[in-house]
Amino acid sequence: MPNDGPTQRQLRVGEHVRHALTGLLQRGEIADPDLDGVVVSVNEVRMSPDLRIATAYVTALGRDDQQPVVKALARNARFIRGRLSPELGQMKFMPEFRFRADTSFDSFDRVDALLRSPAVARDLDDDE
Repeated sequence: MPNDGPTQRQLRVGEHVRHALTGLLQRGEIADPDLDGVVVSVNEVRMSPDLRIATAYVTALGRDDQQPVVKALARNARFIRGRLSPELGQMKFMPEFRFRADTSFDSFDRVDALLRSPAVARDLDDDE
């Protein structure tokens, strides 16, 4: 049976890590000039099958260029890991954190624009 996606355990742990990471960011505990005054949304955390790597997909709200924020989070990954250790203490291993810019909203916008395009609207009208 092929593995089509994450297990229930990966999903549950990922959501727990996302919640803890969101709390840390909301409290403003990370001292980095690239994060000062930036609201960061953690949209998803994907856990590796062995739960040792947590990949967080983040969006800096109101920013066009996400890379400075992603790089700042990556620079502070060890600090973040240490700060979340007590909150995630029930885990056998504390995961290593990786950060990626979340591009899912860009995909939603592109699909929405396609659906609203005249060519697609014409094709949909033909079906009726």
